[in-house]
Amino acid sequence: MKYHIFVGSTLDDLKNERKEIIRIIMEFGHIPVIADFLDDTVKNYSKLLKKIIEECDYFIALTAHKYSASDGTVLPLITEYSIAERKGIPVLALIIDDKARWKQVKKETDAALERKLNEFKAKLRTGSFQTWQNTLDLCQKTQSLLAEESIVNAQPGWTRTDRTIDAKAFNEFSRLSFENACLRRQIPLNDEDPGKLQDDQKRILKLLALNKVSLSFYYASGESWENTRQFRNIRIFKLLVPELALKKSTKEISLFLGTVLNPDLEKTVRNDYPTPSNSIKKIMTDFAVLNLVRCVNCNDGKADDEIWEITEYGRNLYSVYRIRQLEKTLAKKTEN
Repeated sequence: MKYHIFVGSTLDDLKNERKEIIRIIMEFGHIPVIADFLDDTVKNYSKLLKKIIEECDYFIALTAHKYSASDGTVLPLITEYSIAERKGIPVLALIIDDKARWKQVKKETDAALERKLNEFKAKLRTGSFQTWQNTLDLCQKTQSLLAEESIVNAQPGWTRTDRTIDAKAFNEFSRLSFENACLRRQIPLNDEDPGKLQDDQKRILKLLALNKVSLSFYYASGESWENTRQFRNIRIFKLLVPELALKKSTKEISLFLGTVLNPDLEKTVRNDYPTPSNSIKKIMTDFAVLNLVRCVNCNDGKADDEIWEITEYGRNLYSVYRIRQLEKTLAKKTEN
């Protein structure tokens, strides 16, 4: 299955970043759609733009620090986003981090326009979004968002008529194709090439150790989110492995992590999503991209809550991790 993915942004300040996003979409085997080459002076421009966007499966909104073009005209991104929003097309927002280094000439100087830009960014943050600091970070966040949406918010997409297959098999093939594009690898689970497997395990463990995720907590007696903390993915992974042996829903994972990681033991977390559902889905999607977990009901179109389980590769990786920890403990005792 292929997806049409519309890419909208400012043009003057984000040319290189747009090229990278288009490259990623094409490498995933999907079709990037842009409005750069449309003639906005023709009579039917608005109808043509509307038709093009409405036929897309996803809409990527890329923003930095500009609200108007170099000639002072309002961004076409605002109009494009409105079309996608009205049609109900999933919007994936990539918003530059406020701490990112950025040239002053690429920033809005008009206070009124800057205020409008911030209002637009706030609207984007109500849906699926990621913040980015540089081109490399942008590429990683783009892959993460696309992988997440393809799992939790799959779209019809399209296929050639001479390759039409059963609907259920069609959806499953799409999911597996997208996941395979994200992984860009086949993980060996046998002893044919143990050296390659070990290198792969080391890389995944390093990724889990280096990357962090922020979690906030909602208490039974509270009125809003509190005590935002950062946790390494390796810590969350090792906590979840025993839990996912029997499968757990996103809601159950939220309650488990909220209880175990609660930084204020004097307060009791609430039962209904004590940690943000979007944060939990992001964690599980990242783990799914690494083939550590899988969603067992994401493609049936009926589930209100995703059900997750550990994969065979996830179990193997956890075993390697635990053996390394035990060996370190043994080495210390031997030295003493």
